[in-house]
Amino acid sequence: MTEPKALWTEAGEQLSSASPIPVPWNAYPRPQLRREEWLNLNGEWEYCTSKGSDEPDFGRTIRVPFCPESLLSGIAETASELHTHCYRRTFSVPESWLRKGTRILLHFGAADQYAVVSLNDRFVGVHKGGYFPFTFDVTESVRRISTLEVRVSDPLSDLEPWGKQKKKPGGMWYTPVSGLWQTVWMEPVPDRYISALTIETGESEAVVRPEGVTEGVLELDGKEYPLTGGAFRITFEHPRLWSPEDPFLYRFTIRAGRDTVSSYLALRTLSLQTVDGVNRLCLNGKPYFFHGLLDQGYWSDGLYTPADPGLYERDILFAKKAGFNTLRKHIKIEPDLYYEACDRLGMVVFQDFVNNGQYSFFQDTLLPTLGFVKRSDRKKNRNERARANFEVYMAETVRLLRNHPCICLWTIFNEGWGQFCADEMTAKLRELDGTRFIDATSGWFAQSDSDVESIHTYFRPLKGGKTEKPWLLSEYGGYSCADPAHSYRPDKIYGYRKYKKPEDLKEGYRSLLEEQLLPLVQSGLSGAIYTQLSDVEEETNGLLTFDRRIEKIPAEVLAPISEKLTAQNHC
Repeated sequence: MTEPKALWTEAGEQLSSASPIPVPWNAYPRPQLRREEWLNLNGEWEYCTSKGSDEPDFGRTIRVPFCPESLLSGIAETASELHTHCYRRTFSVPESWLRKGTRILLHFGAADQYAVVSLNDRFVGVHKGGYFPFTFDVTESVRRISTLEVRVSDPLSDLEPWGKQKKKPGGMWYTPVSGLWQTVWMEPVPDRYISALTIETGESEAVVRPEGVTEGVLELDGKEYPLTGGAFRITFEHPRLWSPEDPFLYRFTIRAGRDTVSSYLALRTLSLQTVDGVNRLCLNGKPYFFHGLLDQGYWSDGLYTPADPGLYERDILFAKKAGFNTLRKHIKIEPDLYYEACDRLGMVVFQDFVNNGQYSFFQDTLLPTLGFVKRSDRKKNRNERARANFEVYMAETVRLLRNHPCICLWTIFNEGWGQFCADEMTAKLRELDGTRFIDATSGWFAQSDSDVESIHTYFRPLKGGKTEKPWLLSEYGGYSCADPAHSYRPDKIYGYRKYKKPEDLKEGYRSLLEEQLLPLVQSGLSGAIYTQLSDVEEETNGLLTFDRRIEKIPAEVLAPISEKLTAQNHC
C-alpha cells in the first residue's frame, strides 16, 4: 500500500511557502456579534506532546489554527491518544486594554477534545467539547506581555462526539483530528457587555434578545428600537425574504452603554404544506426543491480547517454555479464564518448533529443496505453517559447555530450511528427550536416522529417514499472517478459506482439525475442530497478533487441538469 499523498490546496500552498508567514485566518471569527477591536493569536506557537504527568519540553513549532495531524500545521503527525498536545505562545496586548473598567476575554473557536488553559502561570479554566467555542475572562491574569499555555487531550472516546474520525481511517472514515483547530483570539469589553444574541424571525417581524445588558438601542435602516422587556422588537412593513435566489440580510448595530456590536438577521419561513395532494417542504410559503450536495467539511492540507476561510466561499460558489441550493453539513460543526458565507451567498444548510456512541458495520450499514431498515431504537446506544452527552451537545449545537438563516433542517441521527430514542430526541429538539424542519433518522431505522421520510439509496434504482410525509433522498449517488494526480491514495479508491474516465462519470451523473431523479421531483420529492461535494481521503466520489483543484464535472455542465430539477423554485 502506498503512503498518502501530500495534497495541497492552492491557498494552503501559498500560506505554507509565504515568507514571512502571514497570520492565518485573520478574519473576525464571530460575524453575528462583531466588535471593532480584537487580537488574533493565530500563527506560530511553541509545541510538543507529553505523556501523563511529564512536563512539556517545547522544541517544535506549530501553526495555529491547524490541527497537528494536518499538513498546514507543520507537524503532520497523529499522536497516540495517550499523549497531550502542549501549546505555548507569548504575545502583547495594547496598553489601552489594561485600563480600569475594561474586561479582557480570551476566546477559542474549538479545541478537540479536552482543553486546560493557563495564562502567565495562572490557571484560567478547562473546557470539554471538540466542536464548540469557549471563552474565559482573563482580566485578572493578563499583563502587557503575556504567555499563554494550552494543553489539549483527545482520547477519541465514543462517549463523546466523533463524527467521521477513526483511529484506523479508510473508506468512509477519515484521519482523526485533535488539538486546536479554530482561531484563538482576544477582545476588550466594558464591565457590562453584550455576551450573546438570540434572534427570532418570521415573515415580517424579528425579536433580538441580548444577554448581559438591560438597556440599549438597536439601529436598523436608520430607525432606532429600544430594549424593552429584554428584547428589541422589529416589524418590517415591506419585508424582503431570504432565499438562495435572493439571500438578503438586514444588518443592524446595537449600542448598550459603552458596548457596541454589529450583527445581521434574515426573514424567511419554513412550513409543511399539502400542495396538489402531496405533502411538501415549503420555503417562504411555496414548495421548494432542496437540490443539494453532501459536504463533509474536510480539506486535503488542513483536515478540519481550510487554509483560509475564503475557501468556504469558493466551495459555495461552485455549488451555486452548478445549480445547487443546499449543502448537507455531514456530522460536523463548522466555524461561524462558514455559516455566515452560506447566509450571505444564499446556500441552504441541512445541519447534522455530531454522532457519538458505538458503530456496528453489520447492524448499521450491511443489514440496512440489504433492505433491513426497520428496527426499534429503544435499546440502541444504551450507555447512559453517551446518551446524556448527546443531549447536551445537541442543545449546545442549537444554541450556537440557531441565529443563522441558512440552516433550514436539523438531522438528529444518520444511518443509526449512535441512535437511541429518536422520537424523544425529536420532541426535545422541537422544544429547543421549533422553527426548522427535523430529519430524525437520515437513511433508515425511522421511528414515528419526524417531519420527513428520509431515504439513502446507493445500490438500487431511486424510488419514492412509502409514507404520507414529505420525503427526502437525503443521500444518493456517490459516483467515483479518481484523478490519480489529485488523489490522496491512488491505490485505494472508494465509491459506490466507479468510472475510469471523466466523460463516463458525466454521462452516469446525467442519466441518474435526468432519468431517475427528475421523475421523482415531478411527483413530489422535496429534496435530494448527492454524495458528494469533494473527494475526502480514500473517498473519490466528489464533484471536486480533495485538493479542490479540479472540477471533475465542470459547473457549467452540471447547471443545465440542475435547472430541470429546480425549475419550480421561485421563492
